[in-house]
Amino acid sequence: MTPAQPPDGHGLLEGKVVVVTAAAGTGIGYAVAERCLAESAHVVLSDSHERRLAEARDRLTEAYGKKVWSLVCDVTDESAVHALVDGAVSAHGRLDVMINNAGLGGNRPVTEMTDEEWSRVLDVTLTGTFRCTRAALTQMIAQGGGGVVVNNASVLGWRAQAGQAHYAAAKAGVMAFTRCAALDVAAHGIRVNAVAPSIATHPFLAKVISEEELAGLARREAFGRAAWPWEVATVVAFLASDYASYLTGEVISVSSQHP
Repeated sequence: MTPAQPPDGHGLLEGKVVVVTAAAGTGIGYAVAERCLAESAHVVLSDSHERRLAEARDRLTEAYGKKVWSLVCDVTDESAVHALVDGAVSAHGRLDVMINNAGLGGNRPVTEMTDEEWSRVLDVTLTGTFRCTRAALTQMIAQGGGGVVVNNASVLGWRAQAGQAHYAAAKAGVMAFTRCAALDVAAHGIRVNAVAPSIATHPFLAKVISEEELAGLARREAFGRAAWPWEVATVVAFLASDYASYLTGEVISVSSQHP
């Protein structure tokens, strides 16, 4: 099946200030930032990789001009996370949407996995999501309520895959965290949801997963292929928009693999 091109924007996020973590490179984060811009948002790009972040910012600025702003942020550093939220508010006056895309994987059997490997994956993927969500929610409540958080989970939070115990545990944690955080802030009119992709095709993917394994994962999908990053990004944009005004505490599978 040949996928369609990304749809045109329809102003779903008109006037919204959106922060996207891990938005450099060519994967889901960059696609989400681009989609939000196409939907008329002001977007703050963030990533821990300074050079790639600058390249991403320049590409998007060429297309969207002053709607693009960026700040380097390592989600394992609480002070950097606060600086990101404060920077977004300083630049744009408020924060409407936080999209937590930062995550770290690996491939190691449990019997060979070190404490350091386990802790690093959970620190970036789960605790990083917690840090960014906490900072964003604090700001949204201070603004008087309202706002959206969208977390990037994974179908590995539901299903098993050899060598992925640390990553799967972190993503399952993101799902549970999303559901609980949503209840904590519902009274403030803030929504917290997550997407759960399987695999999304981009150039860096081949560096961490073999071609044979990628083909096997694609065969599990109903369409027999990996998603394109923009196909995940459109779901994120929907969750960030007022079209999802009654959705909170949900994990939306962008894959045919779900419970």
